[in-house]
Parts: sequence; structure tokens; C-alpha cells
Amino acid sequence: MTFSKTKAYELSFKQLQNLLKTEDNWITKMSTINCVLKTNFPYYFWVGFYLVSEPQKLIVGPYQGTLGCLHIDFGKGVCGASAKTRETQLVEDVHAFPGHIACDSASNSEIVVPVFDPQKNLIAVFDVDSTEKASFNETDKIWLEKILVHFFERSEIRNLNF
Repeated sequence: MTFSKTKAYELSFKQLQNLLKTEDNWITKMSTINCVLKTNFPYYFWVGFYLVSEPQKLIVGPYQGTLGCLHIDFGKGVCGASAKTRETQLVEDVHAFPGHIACDSASNSEIVVPVFDPQKNLIAVFDVDSTEKASFNETDKIWLEKILVHFFERSEIRNLNF
């Protein structure tokens, strides 16, 4: 049977809707999203959130995989670029990305999606790495943006301070 990204994302979205239908804690949402997506996507090597901890700084949040970078400045690496531009970064070869931060040398491609609260404040970036080059494409971008908008921008969340 051939792996279908679209079907895996459809399944993941339905699972997340069922699991998180009454959840308002954003850390719990983040942890659950990580688990469901890492389970359903064989090319996900590292998946997690970097939280906005202070102006222009990210700290590692809930994740699954090898050790993540603990602190990232806005504008540094793929995660920092997403935080600074507030746009999804889709990188086929992280080693060719200017200023790439190698948290794990096994990572070869990456997608990072900004995460906003209902007031459009940047609260985190969602980072997925793969050991294969060019693992991520427009399908990943569309579905990950949809998932993050649905569970953070369009839903009530309890604000947590770090």
C-alpha cells in the first residue's frame, strides 16, 4: 500500500478534532499534535514547538525526537526565520539554508510553521525535521497551517506564562 500524505493528514486532523474538542490548554494541544503527527507520518524525524519566551527569542517547548535546541533567536536558522517573517519556511535541504542551526546532524529537510493565538500574536513556531532531503512539500504546508490555525487561532486557549 502506498503512503498518501493527504489521507494521513485527513486522518490526523480527525483524530486531533476528537482528542482536543474540549481542550483549552495550549501545552496539552501541542503535545497531542506532536504525538499524533509523529505517529502518522513515517518521514517525521523530529516534531515540536518552539515557544516565544520573550521578545525575539524562542525556547524549546513540547516535542518528540532527539534533543532539540534549547534557545533560538528570531532570524536565526529555519525556526528563527519563521518567527521573524511570521511565514512558513519550507526547506528541501537544511544544509543549503543560510545560517541553519544543526540541532541534530541527522536532519536534512525541514518545515517550520508560525503559530498564532486568536489575537494574531505569535506564540510559537511548529518545527518538523526529516532525515531525508525534500520530505516536505505544499501538501505538508497546507495541512500543517490548517491544523495550527484550527487548534490555536480559531479556538480559545488558556494563556501560560514562562
